[in-house]
Amino acid sequence: MQNKVLILDFGSQYTQLIARRVRELNIYSEIKPFNNPPKDVSAYKAVILSGSPHSVRTEDAPHPDLSEIKGKKPLLGICYGAQYLAHFNGGSVEKSNTREYGRANLSHVVSATTFLTNVNTNSQVWMSHADTIKKLPENTTLLASTHDVENAAFKFNGEETYGIQFHPEVYHSTDGKTVLENFLVKIAGLEQDWTPDAFVDTTVASLKEQIGDERVILGLSGGVDSSVAAMLLHKAIGSQLHCIFVNNGLLRKNEFSSVLEQYKGMGLNVKGVDASARFLDALAGESDPEKKRKAIGRVFIEVFDDESQLVENATWLAQGTIYPDVIESVSATGGPSATIKSHHNVGGLPDYMKLKIVEPLKMLFKDEVRRVGKSMGMDASILGRHPFPGPGLAIRILGDITAEKVSILQEVDAIFIDGLKKSGLYDKVWQAGAMLLPVNSVGVMGDERTYEKCVALRAVESTDGMTADWVNLPYEFLQKVSNDIINKVKGVNRVVYDISSKPPATIEWE
Repeated sequence: MQNKVLILDFGSQYTQLIARRVRELNIYSEIKPFNNPPKDVSAYKAVILSGSPHSVRTEDAPHPDLSEIKGKKPLLGICYGAQYLAHFNGGSVEKSNTREYGRANLSHVVSATTFLTNVNTNSQVWMSHADTIKKLPENTTLLASTHDVENAAFKFNGEETYGIQFHPEVYHSTDGKTVLENFLVKIAGLEQDWTPDAFVDTTVASLKEQIGDERVILGLSGGVDSSVAAMLLHKAIGSQLHCIFVNNGLLRKNEFSSVLEQYKGMGLNVKGVDASARFLDALAGESDPEKKRKAIGRVFIEVFDDESQLVENATWLAQGTIYPDVIESVSATGGPSATIKSHHNVGGLPDYMKLKIVEPLKMLFKDEVRRVGKSMGMDASILGRHPFPGPGLAIRILGDITAEKVSILQEVDAIFIDGLKKSGLYDKVWQAGAMLLPVNSVGVMGDERTYEKCVALRAVESTDGMTADWVNLPYEFLQKVSNDIINKVKGVNRVVYDISSKPPATIEWE
């Protein structure tokens, strides 16, 4: 693939947003850490330098070698990237008198330049930096300013190298998409041909070449990601794909039987394995969230190992890993980002398991996965299904796991999800679920005192799971669901609603 963009990651919280905005222009982008860039950059038609929490004025500032990029390929530095280009080419970067963060408006725009074509003077932009460019290098031209930031955009003369102090990838920058499109399409000459159909074609061809005539085992979860991964592999290798749908005892109510039948209806070669007791035994007495995740991941691997022994010549394990899983677990590409939480399908296999891993979706965001599934004609009921965590209800039960707690939460969850569907709210919510809290509270039922469980309901809206806002569900709906749960689920006498956004909270409670 020669028509793609390289994004060098300096550890910015916005780096993944840059990749998303580029892809929204139907241009493929890849993120690589600044300290481990590709040895050969000839395949990339343009390069973008991300922002960073670092300062170019410090001794440990990220300092990659751009000798094969600057002046030879179209190059755009964003925030830290712009300061880097200025500082290491004779300009001056100094600490700002005040932190420049939030909305600002362009006060000067050289719209005659291709880079800022159709960008309006007074256009809103988003700033997020503690340093500022006080002086540009001598061989540059100023392209834009704001009231507080004189050097908001600039160009190196005689080459297609640009720097901007603001963040075009953030929605608050109203003409940010235009800036990126000007740079990538009009200046760098990239074709806007990276579509879901194109992804399917290239991925299927790649899978055929990668796998050959070998056999693949795929663990289906019932969710969008593993389902789309299965269909891609099915298109590529057909009956060489052996799907396993494991009941870990932590699925939603009746999900194992209903989803298993749905998969068979899709033409997949799928086997149902009930390993409920095995998972519950592994979780017995364990309350630590990370240890629960690790235990579930370990048992999944053990189950797949057992099943792989039954599939002759199985050499691959396929997983529905997507980009946010990778980002939150180990950073996007091994770069400087922090680990937020581990994911059960990220991090490789133990040495004793001789299966190679194939992850056809690991560079896609959730909304991109859905579009790929739609392009393959998959059923809307599968593609529209809310995300569900790999560890299942284990990370929605705070504290230790027992069969009784799982049963209680399955009933609560079923009432909540069914209520959303009957009220026409399900498709307006990105993800919803219930949490069983490790506390009892006093209540009164039938003139008698109760001391029973409390559950928290959670519903969020999001695009890709990287950020999320809580959904303002109607009071009447919450009132009815609360009454139904308390009246129908023995052991629960209190229902609360979670109104936390991500960040600072995560979508799941563990």
